Amino acid sequence: MLTDGILAAILVVAAGCAAAAPAATPAAAPVERLRVDVVAEIPHDTTAFTQGLELAGGVLYEGTGLAGESQLRELDPATGAVRRAVPLPGELFGEGITVVGDRIWQLTWRDGVALEWDRARLRLLRQVPMAGEGWGLCFDGARLVRSDGTATLRFHDPSTFAQTGSVAVTLDGAPLAALNELECVDGQVWANVWRTDRIVRIDPADGRVTAEVDAAGLLDARRREGTDVLNGIAALPGAGERRYLLTGKYWPAMFRVRLVPAP
Repeated sequence: MLTDGILAAILVVAAGCAAAAPAATPAAAPVERLRVDVVAEIPHDTTAFTQGLELAGGVLYEGTGLAGESQLRELDPATGAVRRAVPLPGELFGEGITVVGDRIWQLTWRDGVALEWDRARLRLLRQVPMAGEGWGLCFDGARLVRSDGTATLRFHDPSTFAQTGSVAVTLDGAPLAALNELECVDGQVWANVWRTDRIVRIDPADGRVTAEVDAAGLLDARRREGTDVLNGIAALPGAGERRYLLTGKYWPAMFRVRLVPAP
């Protein structure tokens, strides 16, 4: 038979154990599944090995790659016509681009430098040392976000290009590598996944993929011949409308699309 003192002690211990029990971790929201709905098609230069695409101030900027052939270009967003193009120095292999005010930052692949351009004149201002490979680049309003072909996004100061941090990217809990061309929109990062027709939306706070876009079928089999991968995503004006311009390396067209729920 328990005395009142013993019973009270048991109740105190039980209450303490209950209080110490860890709270259940909230389940992550499911990944949103989207597809592309083509609104319009615009011609694209089939000689362009597209590495970066960004629309800013009514001007479409494109960075192209390949050693000795890389360029920074200004395009007419309505017709796709090349208005201006400047070559990268020497044999630099150009990669992703992004606009930061009156400047444009452009990555190189394995050359160990990032390039800062004067946006108005398309004039090279400086080359800044960069560790690792450069693939995609975007500006979220406060920092540059860089991909390097792995499952990591790296953050850089938009003035000095010094690296300030990084985040590991995961899809359904597993690392998602081959992140390529990037576009920053409303605090989120959209990324082409190399060698696929997929685009993902990443929360840069924790690296979790929150949406996956099926962009297959933009080019039919005949038009896909002689081209390379989907690589180029630029947000179009219209907050909340999920409208983007998509293209790829050597593609004959750019596509204005809406992102809609997948069936």
